[in-house]
Amino acid sequence: MGCSDQKCGCGNSNELVSLQLKVPANDYGCKTPSNDPVPTSKPYIIGGIETRAGEIPQISARLDWKDYLGAFKVRWGIRRDQYRVDPGLYAVGIPNDRSDIFVTANYKFSFDLVRKNLNGVNAWLLVLDTKGVNVWCAAGKGTFGTKELVRRIQLTSLDKVVIHRRLILPQLGATGVAAHLVKEVSGFTVIYGPVRATDIPAFVQANYKASKEMRRVKFDWYDRLKLVPNDIIYNMRYLLTMLIVISVLSGINANGYSMQQALRNIVPIAKIVAAGYIAGIVFTPLLLPYIPTRNFSFKGLILGAIVSMLLFLNHSLDGGLMVNFAEIFFISSFSSFLAMNFTGASTYTSLAGVKKEMKIAIPVQVIFGAIAVMLLVLEIAI
Repeated sequence: MGCSDQKCGCGNSNELVSLQLKVPANDYGCKTPSNDPVPTSKPYIIGGIETRAGEIPQISARLDWKDYLGAFKVRWGIRRDQYRVDPGLYAVGIPNDRSDIFVTANYKFSFDLVRKNLNGVNAWLLVLDTKGVNVWCAAGKGTFGTKELVRRIQLTSLDKVVIHRRLILPQLGATGVAAHLVKEVSGFTVIYGPVRATDIPAFVQANYKASKEMRRVKFDWYDRLKLVPNDIIYNMRYLLTMLIVISVLSGINANGYSMQQALRNIVPIAKIVAAGYIAGIVFTPLLLPYIPTRNFSFKGLILGAIVSMLLFLNHSLDGGLMVNFAEIFFISSFSSFLAMNFTGASTYTSLAGVKKEMKIAIPVQVIFGAIAVMLLVLEIAI
């Protein structure tokens, strides 16, 4: 995801003026004044490190079963919007005024990945307020951006914590941050680290030089598989809506309406709706690079057509010939719509590209759906 229509750090002189922030006296992020104890209600906070700016919360670099359980729940879309940590400055290990400063988002999944890969390293971890959104998406939205980074540097009195002026940011946050403005306003130099947190130790050992492999954004089969559970839960509303609407409409016949007929059709309709759902939510992401065309919607359309034809050839579709063709058009259309939603999780698309695709894809999906309805009406009339 590149720069969207919202600001993502492509700054100018006017923005530089707006970055001259005054920090409210009662807004200090995660850092507390030196005369107040460090909060320990969070299980990952294990103590505090005294600095010239006050006491900084010290966090564990080891994840426990609660962290893994939280990650599992988030993968399945459970309390995703609440999975965040307090923004501010944290200490990993026993850092001093010469230790590196790594920057991440306050999405707890991102926070946990970074601290886990800093195990054995003495470092500072500056957490930006991205509203619980991961670095990459927050950079596109502008919350992992120049203004928030400068603001957090000021709120945490970072210039008092360290004597150097070097920040290590994740590469996927680059679209949201104008490094030259950060330098001008705060005096801190931005260094972009590797794409993946697992490469942080190797990046540091290489004297802060990222190899081509570290810079490469991968979106392989396993990466796509990890996104499927959340999409299954998130898009369940479409599954249930389609199931209810089509089941109700299936009660229409030449003599009027039959509730018994609608009830009898629930199971076969559920099979058809589920076929389109699985084609768009599961098969399309997993087979993404191997399906022709660049547009996700048409990838889903192709997968939906293939799945429906396989069901047709296997005599798994119910009804007469026109009903079978109606089911094929419906599965293809539904799969296309669901696959189009995956653009928000992909590294291949931009906001402008998604809008352009939708202008073409949605009319096609509507047409396919309309054809399915007309075929069903003809079946009833005949």
